[in-house]
Amino acid sequence: MQHISLTPFGRQPATSGLLAARFQADKAPALPQVDKWAVFNALREARTRLGLTDRDLSVLYALLTFLPAKALEDGAQLVVFPSNAALSDRAHGMAESTLRRHLAALVAAGLICRQDSPNGKRYAARDSAGGLAVAFGFDLRPLLTRADDIFRIAAEVTEAAAALRRQREALVLRLRDAAKLLAYGQDAALPGDWAGIEARLLPLRAALRRKMDPAQIGGLLDQAGDILRAISAMLAFPTEESNGTDAHSGRHHTDSNPDSHAFEPCPEKGRAAEAGSPDPEANPQDEPETPLPLYLVLKACPEIEAYAKGNLTRWPEFIATASEVRGMMGISASAWQDACQTMGHGTAAIVVAAMLQRFASIQSPGGYLRALTAKAAEGVFSPGPMVMSLLNTNQRRAA
Repeated sequence: MQHISLTPFGRQPATSGLLAARFQADKAPALPQVDKWAVFNALREARTRLGLTDRDLSVLYALLTFLPAKALEDGAQLVVFPSNAALSDRAHGMAESTLRRHLAALVAAGLICRQDSPNGKRYAARDSAGGLAVAFGFDLRPLLTRADDIFRIAAEVTEAAAALRRQREALVLRLRDAAKLLAYGQDAALPGDWAGIEARLLPLRAALRRKMDPAQIGGLLDQAGDILRAISAMLAFPTEESNGTDAHSGRHHTDSNPDSHAFEPCPEKGRAAEAGSPDPEANPQDEPETPLPLYLVLKACPEIEAYAKGNLTRWPEFIATASEVRGMMGISASAWQDACQTMGHGTAAIVVAAMLQRFASIQSPGGYLRALTAKAAEGVFSPGPMVMSLLNTNQRRAA
């Protein structure tokens, strides 16, 4: 009765490693060699997608140590033939019954295949020169033939993990902003349902202890966004009384003359229009969506009011002032434009105002803004902690 062994391509009659290599060489062009440990490391990343466990990989690692060459190369002898005792020893004393189970898992996953001898033993026959003529054991050639697929799956898994991590970081930032704004509203005894907000935040914080998929985190992000909007509406309540009709006192005009030395003493002055920097006052009636109420930003960053040409009662005036102040701070037009496009005009203006507030401690404002823009592009930046930190500092100084 002919013995059948399982290979990645189906059930085929068992052949010697040498004959199998010759057969593959006749059927397909030579494959480029790959580092066996690079393939193994990729498998570590892709193991869940391939249905492998850590112990499966421990056995595969032990098998790879029996291959003298570092590279998996087409036409080379890729059959290893350790005894169960030797393989168990390199697998840190794994029991033979357990060893057989993990070897079967590696075969089923198509990462190794069996090259069985007539008597079922693993061994190699050598020629008169001492070289291997034929070997019976475990063929590692599938690792070579599937290397590209393994690397692709590993890259996909790594990218998905990175995206999930960024999504989770964005959720943590939103919850942190909400918690700090909640604490501020409660400490200042501002009107609003702060107890209700706190009750909505509790289950979201508890959810961070669990392992969640992208859909679950996406749902929590939406909930956190709703909570932040509710808090912003509650914090904005005092502006209705304090600002009165001043909030609608008319359009605030700014001088965008590129030769204005009062606001543009940086090397790139006069190039804002050429660089295509956004004009925040193109439509002054548009109120940008911002993560914080304006009056809270101004309370934390009062320095920017000294550069305004009127009362900063609306976001368009605040953004226009920040756009001019950035030149005085040495921030290039391109850095400002990138920040506006990535963060949004309102958030970029908040960042510039916060930087102005602690301008003396920032060595390179342009580089700092670009670094924050890069974080915002990855979804891991929020201006909330900056503003709340400044607010707390101002309160301590006042006390």
